[in-house]
Amino acid sequence: MPLWRLLLLLLLRGLAAAAPPTDSPAQLPAPQNLKILLYNTEQVLSWDPVSPLNDAKPVTYQVQFKYTSSQWSDVKRGHPPNVDCSFIMATVCNFTAGKGFPYYFNISLRVRARQDSHTSAWTSVPWFQHYRNVTIGPPKNLSVTSRKGALFVTFSAPFNKIDHNRASFQYFVQYGEEAGTPKVKGPFKSNYIKLTDVRPERVYCVRVCAQLYSERLTPSAQGLYSNTTCTQILPDDSSQMQQVIFVIAVTFLGLIFLLGICFFLILRYGVYFKRWFHTPPSIPLQIEEYLKDPAQPFTETLDQDNSQKEDSWDPVSIVSMSPSSHVNTD
Repeated sequence: MPLWRLLLLLLLRGLAAAAPPTDSPAQLPAPQNLKILLYNTEQVLSWDPVSPLNDAKPVTYQVQFKYTSSQWSDVKRGHPPNVDCSFIMATVCNFTAGKGFPYYFNISLRVRARQDSHTSAWTSVPWFQHYRNVTIGPPKNLSVTSRKGALFVTFSAPFNKIDHNRASFQYFVQYGEEAGTPKVKGPFKSNYIKLTDVRPERVYCVRVCAQLYSERLTPSAQGLYSNTTCTQILPDDSSQMQQVIFVIAVTFLGLIFLLGICFFLILRYGVYFKRWFHTPPSIPLQIEEYLKDPAQPFTETLDQDNSQKEDSWDPVSIVSMSPSSHVNTD
């Protein structure tokens, strides 16, 4: 090679090395901290904002999804319905705005940033299945009542938007005495539960959580518990009858016991009772008058009183006589 060509080649390489590098499409930072929120019927993807390369153009984001055996597709044009996250400036894509992804499909999501002609690398989140990975909220409208010595628990499902042909709710009840250690029963298929292993006249506290169950899928984790509701157990009819019988029996035994004590005291201390309750002897009226006036002759007063008593007669009058009772006086 001629010397001048070699020098020219070296000069061109030097100039290329000294020139500033051109921006490549992958120089834009990739989105970080991708999170998928699955709560009841909500499906929301969020991420941290990306710092722009310069202030000339805003940073936008592109979201794509795919099912297990499909290709990546932009979240737009009705996939899923009423959601378009193919060219957005927000750092969140809410799939719940439409019907969301099918609850029983495996879904994969990825996001990349764009600024003018620059793009970042894709950042993906692990695949999810709504029925398997959802966080289930607490059951609603919890009501706890007591009847006939039992607890009756009623409530409604955390949400109604569910394909009952593919999955259903099952429930767990946590209950116990107000100051005791609670226990858990379940799963129950019904939202009307009767608890009988409770003690009358005790205060019990109850709360309920839900779980999604399907014969084809692994059950989801137990959901969030509802607020605690406490109520007192009312006795049943048999318990009330037992209490009445018990009160009558105790009263009857108490009366017998008191009568026995009284009888024993009378036998043991009857003389003293007679002395306490015997009327003390009284002084005759004549003697009492004599003691008031000793100058009065005592014997004459007694004789006068006796003579008056002996000479006293009761008058009798004959009102009428029948003719047959006439007596001949001749």
